[in-house]
Amino acid sequence: MLPLLYNQQYALFVLIIISLIISLTFHEYGHAASAKLLGDDTAERMGRLNINPIAHIDPMGLLMVVLVGFGYAKPVPTNPRNYTSKLGIPLVAAAGPAMNLLLAFIVINIYAIGVNSGNAWFAQPGPETFFIFLASINLLLMLFNLIPLGPLDGHYILGYFLPDRIARVYLEYNSRYGHFVFLGLILLSILGIPIFSRLMSVSQSILQRLIIF
Repeated sequence: MLPLLYNQQYALFVLIIISLIISLTFHEYGHAASAKLLGDDTAERMGRLNINPIAHIDPMGLLMVVLVGFGYAKPVPTNPRNYTSKLGIPLVAAAGPAMNLLLAFIVINIYAIGVNSGNAWFAQPGPETFFIFLASINLLLMLFNLIPLGPLDGHYILGYFLPDRIARVYLEYNSRYGHFVFLGLILLSILGIPIFSRLMSVSQSILQRLIIF
């Protein structure tokens, strides 16, 4: 992100920041809404059952995106004891990435409809960049959060599908060391090792398949 500022690409920088804020906001709203549907109103009582970015964006997490390319939003508070389903934990965890997938689908198809209808506004560089970036960032956020390490949503999902004994060992080791492994991967990526480059290629492949208009 900082190279964009160094190269005076201010408009692109702002578009990416706006896309990230929208993507992170809907991701966290997905967690809050699914928890509510499953019987837990903790997020609602904490003012998180909305799509107001102020309720979800962590200033330090957003600053980290600018400085190192990785960041985070405020985790949605939940109480799994209130869930009415035994699948509550993996369902709530999966709801954030699922919301990003849904948003990417909506955004890229709005853009496709606009272009195919001959609307000149959608063909301009600004709208084109915004719609494609917004859809792509949502897919990257979805894939990133499905990584089963550290605090990411993926570890809640994977833990449910493993046999009980293996799941206990996995969750214990992840709670102890997952954060360090995850931070190590981020550090390697910052240093130039293409740890997460595969996510970009996968997201672009998914994006092409989402266009139905």
